[in-house]
Amino acid sequence: MRFASIKGEVKALEGDNAVAEAMRQINPDVVAAYPITPQTEIVMTFSEFVSDGKVDTEFIPVESEHAALSACIGAALAGARAQTATCGPGLALMWEMLWVASGWRLPIVMYITNRAFNAPLNILCSHDDSMGSRDACWIQLYAETQQEAYDNALQAIRIAEHPDVLLPVMCCMDGFVLSHTLAPVEVLPDEAVKNWVGNYTPRYSVLDVDHPVTYGAADFTDYYFEHKRPQWEAMANASRVIAEIGEEYEKLTGRRYRFIDTYQLEDAEIAIIILGATAGATRVAVDQLRKDGIKAGMLKIRSFRPFPADEVMKALKGKKAVAILERTGFFGAQGNPVFLEVATALYLNKIQIPLVNYIFGLGGRDTVPEQICSVFHDLLEIVRSGQTEPVFRYLGLREF
Repeated sequence: MRFASIKGEVKALEGDNAVAEAMRQINPDVVAAYPITPQTEIVMTFSEFVSDGKVDTEFIPVESEHAALSACIGAALAGARAQTATCGPGLALMWEMLWVASGWRLPIVMYITNRAFNAPLNILCSHDDSMGSRDACWIQLYAETQQEAYDNALQAIRIAEHPDVLLPVMCCMDGFVLSHTLAPVEVLPDEAVKNWVGNYTPRYSVLDVDHPVTYGAADFTDYYFEHKRPQWEAMANASRVIAEIGEEYEKLTGRRYRFIDTYQLEDAEIAIIILGATAGATRVAVDQLRKDGIKAGMLKIRSFRPFPADEVMKALKGKKAVAILERTGFFGAQGNPVFLEVATALYLNKIQIPLVNYIFGLGGRDTVPEQICSVFHDLLEIVRSGQTEPVFRYLGLREF
Protein backbone atom coordinates (compact mmCIF):
# COMPACT_ATOMS: atom_id res chain seq x y z
CA MET A 1 0.00 0.00 0.00
CA ARG A 2 1.39 3.42 -0.98
CA PHE A 3 0.57 6.24 1.41
CA ALA A 4 0.24 9.91 0.52
CA SER A 5 3.57 11.23 1.71
CA ILE A 6 5.69 14.32 2.10
CA LYS A 7 8.06 14.90 -0.79
CA GLY A 8 11.58 16.03 -0.06
CA GLU A 9 14.47 17.32 -2.15
CA VAL A 10 16.56 14.72 -3.94
CA LYS A 11 20.28 15.39 -3.45
CA ALA A 12 23.43 13.59 -4.55
CA LEU A 13 25.00 12.64 -1.22
CA GLU A 14 27.63 10.30 0.10
CA GLY A 15 26.43 8.11 2.95
CA ASP A 16 28.41 10.09 5.54
CA ASN A 17 26.91 13.35 4.28
CA ALA A 18 23.41 11.87 4.26
CA VAL A 19 23.79 10.96 7.94
CA ALA A 20 25.20 14.39 8.75
CA GLU A 21 22.21 15.95 6.99
CA ALA A 22 19.87 13.89 9.15
CA MET A 23 21.77 15.00 12.26
CA ARG A 24 21.44 18.64 11.17
CA GLN A 25 17.69 18.22 10.90
CA ILE A 26 17.46 16.39 14.24
CA ASN A 27 19.53 19.19 15.86
CA PRO A 28 20.74 17.15 18.87
CA ASP A 29 21.70 18.97 22.06
CA VAL A 30 25.18 17.45 22.23
CA VAL A 31 27.48 15.72 19.74
CA ALA A 32 30.81 14.45 21.07
CA ALA A 33 33.14 12.80 18.61
CA TYR A 34 36.65 11.83 17.65
CA PRO A 35 37.68 11.39 13.98
CA ILE A 36 38.35 7.95 12.54
CA THR A 37 38.21 6.83 8.91
CA PRO A 38 35.74 6.22 7.28
CA GLN A 39 33.44 7.88 9.81
CA THR A 40 35.26 11.24 9.91
CA GLU A 41 33.15 12.93 7.23
CA ILE A 42 30.02 12.57 9.37
CA VAL A 43 31.28 14.65 12.27
CA MET A 44 33.43 16.87 10.04
CA THR A 45 30.38 17.86 7.99
CA PHE A 46 28.27 18.25 11.11
CA SER A 47 30.92 20.46 12.74
CA GLU A 48 30.54 22.79 9.76
CA PHE A 49 26.82 23.01 10.47
CA VAL A 50 27.71 23.95 14.04
CA SER A 51 30.20 26.64 13.03
CA ASP A 52 27.77 28.04 10.45
CA GLY A 53 25.04 28.35 13.08
CA LYS A 54 22.72 25.91 11.34
CA VAL A 55 22.20 23.89 14.54
CA ASP A 56 22.10 24.69 18.25
CA THR A 57 24.24 21.68 19.13
CA GLU A 58 27.06 21.77 21.66
CA PHE A 59 29.85 20.08 19.69
CA ILE A 60 32.58 18.51 21.85
CA PRO A 61 35.80 17.46 20.11
CA VAL A 62 37.31 14.96 22.54
CA GLU A 63 40.63 13.15 22.88
CA SER A 64 39.41 9.61 22.12
CA GLU A 65 36.39 7.53 21.21
CA HIS A 66 36.12 6.36 24.82
CA ALA A 67 35.83 10.01 25.80
CA ALA A 68 33.30 10.66 23.03
CA LEU A 69 30.82 8.12 24.33
CA SER A 70 31.57 9.11 27.92
CA ALA A 71 30.67 12.72 27.10
CA CYS A 72 27.46 11.57 25.44
CA ILE A 73 26.61 9.52 28.50
CA GLY A 74 27.13 12.54 30.75
CA ALA A 75 24.98 14.70 28.48
CA ALA A 76 22.23 12.08 28.32
CA LEU A 77 22.24 11.76 32.12
CA ALA A 78 21.58 15.48 32.27
CA GLY A 79 18.59 15.03 29.95
CA ALA A 80 20.13 16.04 26.63
CA ARG A 81 19.74 14.43 23.23
CA ALA A 82 23.22 13.11 22.57
CA GLN A 83 24.75 11.55 19.46
CA THR A 84 28.14 10.40 18.23
CA ALA A 85 29.74 8.42 15.41
CA THR A 86 32.64 5.99 15.10
CA CYS A 87 33.80 2.71 13.57
CA GLY A 88 36.29 -0.15 13.84
CA PRO A 89 39.00 0.42 16.46
CA GLY A 90 37.11 3.49 17.68
CA LEU A 91 34.11 1.38 18.57
CA ALA A 92 36.42 -1.10 20.30
CA LEU A 93 37.84 1.71 22.42
CA MET A 94 34.30 2.53 23.52
CA TRP A 95 33.67 -1.05 24.67
CA GLU A 96 33.33 -0.38 28.40
CA MET A 97 31.04 2.60 27.84
CA LEU A 98 28.71 0.69 25.49
CA TRP A 99 27.54 -1.32 28.47
CA VAL A 100 27.28 1.76 30.67
CA ALA A 101 25.05 3.56 28.16
CA SER A 102 22.65 0.65 27.80
CA GLY A 103 22.74 -0.25 31.51
CA TRP A 104 21.70 3.28 32.39
CA ARG A 105 18.99 3.19 29.68
CA LEU A 106 20.27 6.23 27.80
CA PRO A 107 18.74 6.82 24.33
CA ILE A 108 22.02 7.76 22.60
CA VAL A 109 22.19 7.35 18.82
CA MET A 110 25.56 6.37 17.33
CA TYR A 111 26.40 6.15 13.63
CA ILE A 112 28.75 3.35 12.59
CA THR A 113 30.55 3.21 9.24
CA ASN A 114 31.55 -0.43 9.42
CA ARG A 115 35.30 -1.00 9.30
CA ALA A 116 37.68 -3.94 9.68
CA PHE A 117 39.84 -4.48 12.75
CA ASN A 118 43.64 -4.62 12.72
CA ALA A 119 45.95 -6.50 12.21
CA PRO A 120 46.95 -6.25 9.44
CA LEU A 121 45.97 -2.60 9.10
CA ASN A 122 42.78 -2.12 7.11
CA ILE A 123 40.46 0.88 7.08
CA LEU A 124 37.90 -0.62 4.69
CA CYS A 125 34.61 -2.42 5.22
CA SER A 126 33.96 -5.43 7.40
CA HIS A 127 31.19 -5.88 9.95
CA ASP A 128 33.66 -6.90 12.65
CA ASP A 129 33.03 -3.80 14.75
CA SER A 130 29.26 -3.73 15.14
CA MET A 131 28.93 -7.51 15.20
CA GLY A 132 31.59 -7.67 17.91
CA SER A 133 29.43 -5.40 20.07
CA ARG A 134 26.11 -7.02 19.19
CA ASP A 135 25.41 -8.17 22.76
CA ALA A 136 25.97 -4.85 24.54
CA CYS A 137 22.19 -4.20 24.57
CA TRP A 138 22.25 -1.63 21.77
CA ILE A 139 19.61 -1.78 19.07
CA GLN A 140 21.32 -2.31 15.69
CA LEU A 141 19.97 -1.15 12.33
CA TYR A 142 21.85 -1.87 9.08
CA ALA A 143 21.50 0.15 5.87
CA GLU A 144 21.62 -1.17 2.31
CA THR A 145 21.73 2.28 0.67
CA GLN A 146 22.57 5.89 1.43
CA GLN A 147 18.82 6.59 1.49
CA GLU A 148 18.33 3.91 4.10
CA ALA A 149 21.20 5.33 6.17
CA TYR A 150 19.41 8.69 6.20
CA ASP A 151 16.03 7.14 6.98
CA ASN A 152 17.44 4.92 9.74
CA ALA A 153 18.93 7.99 11.41
CA LEU A 154 15.53 9.68 11.59
CA GLN A 155 13.79 6.56 12.87
CA ALA A 156 16.52 5.72 15.40
CA ILE A 157 15.92 8.82 17.50
CA ARG A 158 12.23 7.94 17.91
CA ILE A 159 12.99 4.30 18.66
CA ALA A 160 15.66 5.10 21.27
CA GLU A 161 13.54 7.69 23.08
CA HIS A 162 10.34 5.67 23.18
CA PRO A 163 9.35 5.32 26.87
CA ASP A 164 8.98 1.55 26.49
CA VAL A 165 12.51 1.23 25.08
CA LEU A 166 15.02 3.84 26.30
CA LEU A 167 18.00 2.04 24.81
CA PRO A 168 20.87 3.32 22.68
CA VAL A 169 20.86 2.64 18.93
CA MET A 170 23.64 1.90 16.43
CA CYS A 171 22.88 2.93 12.84
CA CYS A 172 25.31 0.94 10.70
CA MET A 173 26.36 1.36 7.07
CA ASP A 174 29.19 -0.20 5.07
CA GLY A 175 32.34 1.90 5.29
CA PHE A 176 33.44 3.43 1.97
CA VAL A 177 30.92 1.27 0.08
CA LEU A 178 28.16 3.61 1.25
CA SER A 179 29.92 6.22 3.35
CA HIS A 180 32.08 7.58 0.50
CA THR A 181 29.99 6.95 -2.61
CA LEU A 182 27.38 9.26 -4.10
CA ALA A 183 23.74 8.30 -4.53
CA PRO A 184 20.41 10.12 -4.82
CA VAL A 185 18.94 10.70 -1.37
CA GLU A 186 15.54 12.23 -0.78
CA VAL A 187 16.00 14.67 2.10
CA LEU A 188 12.79 15.59 3.86
CA PRO A 189 11.88 19.23 4.53
CA ASP A 190 13.42 20.50 7.76
CA GLU A 191 10.05 21.31 9.28
CA ALA A 192 8.76 17.80 8.56
CA VAL A 193 11.75 16.28 10.35
CA LYS A 194 11.36 18.68 13.27
CA ASN A 195 7.74 17.60 13.68
CA TRP A 196 8.68 13.92 13.23
CA VAL A 197 11.41 14.02 15.86
CA GLY A 198 9.45 16.10 18.33
CA ASN A 199 10.69 17.23 21.72
CA TYR A 200 12.52 14.93 24.09
CA THR A 201 11.41 14.95 27.71
CA PRO A 202 13.79 12.76 29.73
CA ARG A 203 12.34 10.60 32.46
CA TYR A 204 15.17 11.60 34.80
CA SER A 205 17.89 14.21 34.87
CA VAL A 206 20.83 14.34 37.26
CA LEU A 207 20.45 18.14 37.14
CA ASP A 208 16.98 17.98 38.64
CA VAL A 209 17.98 18.52 42.26
CA ASP A 210 14.38 18.43 43.45
CA HIS A 211 14.05 14.83 42.26
CA PRO A 212 17.43 13.22 42.93
CA VAL A 213 18.37 9.90 41.33
CA THR A 214 21.33 7.58 41.75
CA TYR A 215 23.65 6.50 38.94
CA GLY A 216 26.92 4.64 39.25
CA ALA A 217 26.43 3.10 42.66
CA ALA A 218 28.00 -0.27 43.47
CA ASP A 219 25.49 -3.06 42.95
CA PHE A 220 26.73 -6.52 43.84
CA THR A 221 24.92 -9.76 44.69
CA ASP A 222 22.03 -7.99 46.34
CA TYR A 223 20.24 -6.41 43.32
CA TYR A 224 22.53 -6.45 40.26
CA PHE A 225 20.61 -9.29 38.61
CA GLU A 226 17.26 -7.57 39.18
CA HIS A 227 18.59 -4.28 37.85
CA LYS A 228 19.73 -5.93 34.60
CA ARG A 229 16.39 -7.62 33.96
CA PRO A 230 14.64 -4.48 32.60
CA GLN A 231 17.14 -4.36 29.72
CA TRP A 232 15.78 -7.66 28.40
CA GLU A 233 12.27 -6.26 28.66
CA ALA A 234 13.28 -3.07 26.87
CA MET A 235 14.87 -5.00 24.01
CA ALA A 236 11.74 -7.13 23.73
CA ASN A 237 9.64 -3.94 23.63
CA ALA A 238 11.90 -2.60 20.88
CA SER A 239 10.58 -5.28 18.53
CA ARG A 240 7.11 -3.73 18.74
CA VAL A 241 8.35 -0.14 18.69
CA ILE A 242 10.60 -0.58 15.63
CA ALA A 243 7.59 -1.90 13.71
CA GLU A 244 5.36 0.95 14.90
CA ILE A 245 7.92 3.63 14.03
CA GLY A 246 8.46 1.99 10.64
CA GLU A 247 4.74 2.19 9.91
CA GLU A 248 4.64 5.86 10.92
CA TYR A 249 7.66 6.59 8.73
CA GLU A 250 6.02 4.87 5.78
CA LYS A 251 3.02 7.16 6.16
CA LEU A 252 5.36 10.16 6.30
CA THR A 253 7.61 9.26 3.35
CA GLY A 254 6.05 6.38 1.44
CA ARG A 255 9.18 4.31 2.13
CA ARG A 256 8.57 1.00 3.88
CA TYR A 257 10.91 -0.20 6.66
CA ARG A 258 10.49 -3.36 8.70
CA PHE A 259 12.83 -5.81 10.43
CA ILE A 260 13.54 -7.63 7.20
CA ASP A 261 13.18 -6.98 3.50
CA THR A 262 12.59 -9.74 0.98
CA TYR A 263 13.15 -9.95 -2.75
CA GLN A 264 11.56 -12.65 -4.93
CA LEU A 265 11.41 -14.78 -1.79
CA GLU A 266 7.77 -15.84 -1.59
CA ASP A 267 8.01 -18.61 -4.22
CA ALA A 268 11.77 -19.12 -3.96
CA GLU A 269 13.20 -22.59 -3.44
CA ILE A 270 16.69 -21.39 -2.53
CA ALA A 271 17.61 -18.17 -0.74
CA ILE A 272 20.44 -15.99 0.50
CA ILE A 273 20.31 -14.06 3.77
CA ILE A 274 22.43 -10.92 3.92
CA LEU A 275 22.66 -7.49 5.51
CA GLY A 276 24.26 -4.26 4.36
CA ALA A 277 25.10 -2.87 0.93
CA THR A 278 25.79 -6.22 -0.76
CA ALA A 279 22.04 -6.83 -0.78
CA GLY A 280 22.07 -4.75 -3.97
CA ALA A 281 24.39 -7.19 -5.76
CA THR A 282 22.26 -10.04 -4.46
CA ARG A 283 19.14 -8.55 -6.06
CA VAL A 284 20.96 -8.45 -9.41
CA ALA A 285 22.02 -12.08 -8.98
CA VAL A 286 18.45 -13.11 -8.17
CA ASP A 287 17.20 -11.41 -11.34
CA GLN A 288 19.83 -13.18 -13.45
CA LEU A 289 18.92 -16.58 -12.06
CA ARG A 290 15.19 -15.97 -12.43
CA LYS A 291 15.77 -15.40 -16.13
CA ASP A 292 17.28 -18.90 -16.23
CA GLY A 293 14.23 -20.35 -14.50
CA ILE A 294 15.91 -20.78 -11.11
CA LYS A 295 13.65 -19.85 -8.19
CA ALA A 296 16.15 -17.80 -6.19
CA GLY A 297 15.30 -15.22 -3.53
CA MET A 298 16.85 -12.91 -0.96
CA LEU A 299 16.14 -12.02 2.66
CA LYS A 300 17.82 -8.84 3.91
CA ILE A 301 18.04 -8.25 7.64
CA ARG A 302 17.70 -4.60 8.67
CA SER A 303 17.35 -5.02 12.42
CA PHE A 304 19.92 -7.40 13.84
CA ARG A 305 19.22 -6.39 17.44
CA PRO A 306 16.57 -7.18 18.39
CA PHE A 307 16.85 -10.19 16.10
CA PRO A 308 13.60 -10.73 14.13
CA ALA A 309 13.39 -14.49 14.69
CA ASP A 310 9.68 -14.85 13.92
CA GLU A 311 9.89 -12.85 10.70
CA VAL A 312 12.93 -14.79 9.51
CA MET A 313 11.38 -18.14 10.40
CA LYS A 314 8.14 -17.40 8.57
CA ALA A 315 9.94 -16.02 5.51
CA LEU A 316 12.16 -19.10 5.18
CA LYS A 317 9.52 -21.74 5.77
CA GLY A 318 9.42 -24.18 2.87
CA LYS A 319 12.81 -23.24 1.36
CA LYS A 320 14.97 -26.13 0.20
CA ALA A 321 18.37 -24.61 1.05
CA VAL A 322 19.61 -21.30 2.45
CA ALA A 323 23.00 -19.57 2.51
CA ILE A 324 23.84 -16.90 5.10
CA LEU A 325 26.45 -14.43 3.82
CA GLU A 326 28.34 -12.41 6.45
CA ARG A 327 30.96 -9.71 6.18
CA THR A 328 32.75 -10.85 9.30
CA GLY A 329 34.42 -13.96 10.66
CA PHE A 330 34.20 -15.25 14.23
CA PHE A 331 37.12 -17.52 14.96
CA GLY A 332 36.45 -20.88 16.59
CA ALA A 333 32.67 -20.50 16.59
CA GLN A 334 30.18 -22.92 15.06
CA GLY A 335 29.20 -20.15 12.69
CA ASN A 336 29.06 -16.39 12.40
CA PRO A 337 26.49 -14.23 14.25
CA VAL A 338 23.68 -14.15 11.67
CA PHE A 339 24.06 -17.86 10.92
CA LEU A 340 23.78 -18.78 14.60
CA GLU A 341 20.67 -16.65 15.06
CA VAL A 342 18.99 -18.10 11.97
CA ALA A 343 19.87 -21.68 12.92
CA THR A 344 18.48 -21.14 16.41
CA ALA A 345 15.25 -19.58 15.13
CA LEU A 346 14.64 -22.51 12.78
CA TYR A 347 15.57 -25.16 15.33
CA LEU A 348 13.30 -23.75 18.04
CA ASN A 349 10.41 -23.78 15.57
CA LYS A 350 11.21 -27.36 14.45
CA ILE A 351 11.97 -26.25 10.89
CA GLN A 352 14.70 -28.18 9.11
CA ILE A 353 16.35 -26.38 6.22
CA PRO A 354 19.91 -27.08 5.00
CA LEU A 355 22.04 -24.06 5.93
CA VAL A 356 25.53 -22.97 4.88
CA ASN A 357 27.51 -19.97 6.10
CA TYR A 358 29.78 -17.89 3.85
CA ILE A 359 32.30 -15.25 4.88
CA PHE A 360 32.68 -12.61 2.16
CA GLY A 361 34.08 -9.17 1.46
CA LEU A 362 36.47 -8.83 4.39
CA GLY A 363 38.60 -5.71 4.35
CA GLY A 364 36.51 -4.05 1.66
CA ARG A 365 36.90 -6.74 -1.02
CA ASP A 366 34.26 -6.40 -3.72
CA THR A 367 31.61 -9.06 -4.08
CA VAL A 368 29.93 -8.99 -7.50
CA PRO A 369 26.69 -10.58 -8.75
CA GLU A 370 28.57 -13.41 -10.51
CA GLN A 371 29.98 -14.53 -7.16
CA ILE A 372 26.53 -14.35 -5.58
CA CYS A 373 25.23 -16.49 -8.45
CA SER A 374 27.87 -19.09 -7.60
CA VAL A 375 26.41 -19.32 -4.08
CA PHE A 376 22.97 -19.99 -5.52
CA HIS A 377 24.43 -22.72 -7.72
CA ASP A 378 26.04 -24.21 -4.60
CA LEU A 379 22.58 -24.26 -3.03
CA LEU A 380 21.17 -26.07 -6.05
CA GLU A 381 23.86 -28.73 -5.58
CA ILE A 382 22.95 -29.01 -1.88
CA VAL A 383 19.30 -29.55 -2.84
CA ARG A 384 20.34 -32.21 -5.36
CA SER A 385 22.81 -34.07 -3.14
CA GLY A 386 21.42 -33.41 0.32
CA GLN A 387 24.99 -32.66 1.52
CA THR A 388 25.81 -29.34 3.23
CA GLU A 389 29.44 -30.01 4.13
CA PRO A 390 31.38 -27.88 4.52
CA VAL A 391 28.85 -25.70 6.33
CA PHE A 392 31.48 -22.98 6.86
CA ARG A 393 32.64 -21.52 3.53
CA TYR A 394 34.46 -18.58 1.94
CA LEU A 395 33.36 -16.46 -1.01
CA GLY A 396 35.88 -14.60 -3.15
CA LEU A 397 38.90 -15.91 -1.24
CA ARG A 398 42.08 -16.91 -3.09
CA GLU A 399 42.94 -20.38 -1.83
CA PHE A 400 46.44 -21.08 -0.59
